[in-house]
Amino acid sequence: MFCPPSLAARIDRAEARLCAGIADHFRHNVPDQQSFVMPFSGGLAVYAAQDSPTNKVIGAGFDGPVEESAVARIENEFAKRAARLQMEISTLADTSLHSSLAARGFLANGFENVLGHPLSHVEPAVEGVKVQPAVEHELSTFADVLVNAFASPDIGGVGGDEIPPSDEIRKWVLITMSLPGFRGYLARIGEQIAGAASLRFDTGVAQFSGAGTLPQFRRRGVQTALLRARLRDAAHSGCDVGVVVTQPASRSQQNAQREGFSLLYARQLWVKDFSAQKRPSENQ
Repeated sequence: MFCPPSLAARIDRAEARLCAGIADHFRHNVPDQQSFVMPFSGGLAVYAAQDSPTNKVIGAGFDGPVEESAVARIENEFAKRAARLQMEISTLADTSLHSSLAARGFLANGFENVLGHPLSHVEPAVEGVKVQPAVEHELSTFADVLVNAFASPDIGGVGGDEIPPSDEIRKWVLITMSLPGFRGYLARIGEQIAGAASLRFDTGVAQFSGAGTLPQFRRRGVQTALLRARLRDAAHSGCDVGVVVTQPASRSQQNAQREGFSLLYARQLWVKDFSAQKRPSENQ
């Protein structure tokens, strides 16, 4: 599957809207977090809450060179909140943005791969693994499965963030699943729940978000079954591309490529950490 910059911009901006949705959640429910969403070079700069994994810049750099003053404004907002600023910049974005961030003291902190599926062909369901949408009363179970799966990662690969505590994982799973456009799925082997996964729809882009298999059910086709079920739903829902983001050379990337995903582009992660500074409320 070929990916021009226009498709990369669509994909990154879909993720930007997801991050903005989480910031909106905090704005409406926990206003003291100083959440904000700011346009930045065609993408968004998002601060949801202290230590949120969605505090980032995403979708930027597809509209040509970025003005230094725009970067400075974003830095200032994160510095005021004593927050770690991560800019996730596509390899298909304007190359001058990468050099500009390096010159401003951002540190290169690895990469993540964005893989895409054209949804034109989906393999049949995996025998012995049943995948069904998670209904509302199963949401707590859905979160438990992902928490337990993430607590014992099976991803390998190069780089990646440190696994957060289980209560933090559960909190973010429940917040994310409360947003519009998400569907949750549970995989069963016999009568036992073996894994869980989620999918988000955004303007023709199907985002394959969190997925995990419980340790005792690994190597039995659960991830493959979850991928195929979501691919079918994405195709039937009118999406033209399915997208998954993985660590380079990880088991997740390997599984996705076996199911017809191909590498579209990478994002370089640029970090400037203001978290050592005191938040304004701490100076009073």
